[in-house]
Amino acid sequence: MPFKATLDSQASLLRIEESLSPASLDSVVVVERDFKGEKYASASPIDSPDCVEADQMMQGAIECDGNFGGTPYVPIYVMLPTGIINNYCQLVDPEALRQELRNLKVLHVDGVAVNCWWGIVEGWSPQKYQWSGYRDMFNVIREFHLKLQVVLAFHEHGGNGSGDMPISLPKWVLEIGKDNQDIFFTDREGRRNTECLSWGIDKERVLKGRTGIEVYFDFMRSFRMEFSDLFEEGLISAVEIGLGASGELKYPSFPERLGWRYPGVGEFQCYDRYLQQNLRRAAKLRGHAFWARGPDNAGYYNSRPRETGFFCDRGDYDSYYGRFFLRWYSQTLIDHANQVLSLANLAFEGTQLVVKIPSVYWWYKTCSHAAELTAGFHNPTNQDGYSLVFDMLKKHSVTIKYVFSGPQASSLENDDALADQEGLTWQVLNSAWDRGLNVAGQSVLHCHDREACIKVLETAKPRNDPDHHHLTFFAYQPPSLVSVQGDTFLPELDNFIRCMHDENRENHLTGGKGT
Repeated sequence: MPFKATLDSQASLLRIEESLSPASLDSVVVVERDFKGEKYASASPIDSPDCVEADQMMQGAIECDGNFGGTPYVPIYVMLPTGIINNYCQLVDPEALRQELRNLKVLHVDGVAVNCWWGIVEGWSPQKYQWSGYRDMFNVIREFHLKLQVVLAFHEHGGNGSGDMPISLPKWVLEIGKDNQDIFFTDREGRRNTECLSWGIDKERVLKGRTGIEVYFDFMRSFRMEFSDLFEEGLISAVEIGLGASGELKYPSFPERLGWRYPGVGEFQCYDRYLQQNLRRAAKLRGHAFWARGPDNAGYYNSRPRETGFFCDRGDYDSYYGRFFLRWYSQTLIDHANQVLSLANLAFEGTQLVVKIPSVYWWYKTCSHAAELTAGFHNPTNQDGYSLVFDMLKKHSVTIKYVFSGPQASSLENDDALADQEGLTWQVLNSAWDRGLNVAGQSVLHCHDREACIKVLETAKPRNDPDHHHLTFFAYQPPSLVSVQGDTFLPELDNFIRCMHDENRENHLTGGKGT
C-alpha cells in the first residue's frame, strides 16, 4: 500500500540522541483511580439545582436579528462527551449517540469533535493499538453527514472528583513510571504529575526503547493508517494535536490534585532529571553554570505574586538570571511543540492541524504575569510572550484554538486576582492574526448566560475590525449532554448557532464550506 510505505519510511527521518541517565532511586507516586461507573450516561437532570429555571433562561435569550446578520459564517463543532467510549475502546451506547447526533442535526451544527485517548487506544501494551470503538463511533457519525474533527489526546482526564470517566496515561507507561518517575513533570518539592509526560524525555529512549517523540509519532501514524478511508472521503476535516496538560500547549503548573486553587501563581515544572540536564546544558552554554537551577523564591502553588521575591513588582523575574531561566523554560515548550508538529505534518500531510492555546488570564494586570510564566509563556508587561510561539506555529501552518474559558470565579475573585480575560484574549488573537494564523475558539458555554454568549460572539467576529478577522470555527463544549438534549435549552443554543452562522443560514448549508 503506497501510503503505508510512505509512513513507514518516515520513521527513518528520526535522529534521536541515545544518552540515557541512570534511573532515580526515589519512588513514584501514581494516583490510584476508580474505574467503576464507566457506563455512558448523561449528567445531572434538567431539573437539578445546577440548572436554572426555564423562565430565567428565556429572559436572557440571545437575539441575533439586526446584531450579527451579514457577519462572517463561523462553523460550529460540538465536543462529544468522553464517556461514549469506555476504557476498553468500546462504543458504549450507539443509540444514545444517534439520538445526540439527531438533536445536533436539528440545530444545524457543522460537525462534531471527538477525543481519541492515548491511554485507551494504546492502553495495555506498547504499539498495540485498539481503534475498534472509534471505528464504530465514526461510522455512526458518517450516517448523519456531519464533519469530524479528531483530538489526539496524550494526557490523562477526569478523576479528581470531576464526575467524568477517569482516563489515565497508558498502563504500561505508568508501570515504567514506578521505576523511573522522572518521565513525569516534577515540581520543586519533588512531587510528580502523571497528567502527561515530561518534555525532557522527548529524545530519551526510556519508553520500552522509544523516545517520547517516537511514541507520539507512532500513535499518529497508526491513526492515519487505520482511518485512511475517512481521510480520503473527507469525513475527517481536522486533527488537533495534544501538546501538554489538558491537551493544551502549556506546562501542568496548576494541578488541583497537588493542592492548587485559583488564583494561585502555580509552580514551575522543570525538576525531573531530564529537564534539569537540559537546564544545565543551557546554563553552561550561556557561560553561567551557576544559573542551572530553578528560582528558589517563586513561592508555592497558591502564592500571590506580591508574596514572592520572584514574581513581585521589580522582582527577580526581570533580573539577568530570571530572564535567562524564563526564556529557557519557554523555549523548551516551543521546542516540544516544534518537534511533535514536524512529525504530525508528516503523518497528516494535507490535513488541517489544530493546536490548543490556554487562557491563563489571572495576574494579567501585574507586571510579571506570574501564572503565564509558570505555564510556559514568557509574557511580562515589557514583551509579547506569544510571538515566538506563534512564529513556530506559523511554520507548521496550524490553526490555533484559543480556549476562552478558564477557572470559574466570581467577578470579585477576578478583581482580587488582577485578572483580565478580555485583555489576554485580544493579545493572543491579535498576535496570531498579525502572523497570518487561522484562529479558532473553544468554550464551555451555558447558553442561558446571555452576557457570556454575546462576548464570545463579538470575539468570534469583531464587527469593527478593519481587516475583517473572524474565527475559523468554534468548538462548543456543552456543560453536559442534557444541555443539548433538554428541550428547554434548544432555543438558546439554536439562537447562539444562528448568530455564529449569520442570518443566511440556508445559503451556507447548501453551498458554504467550513473547516
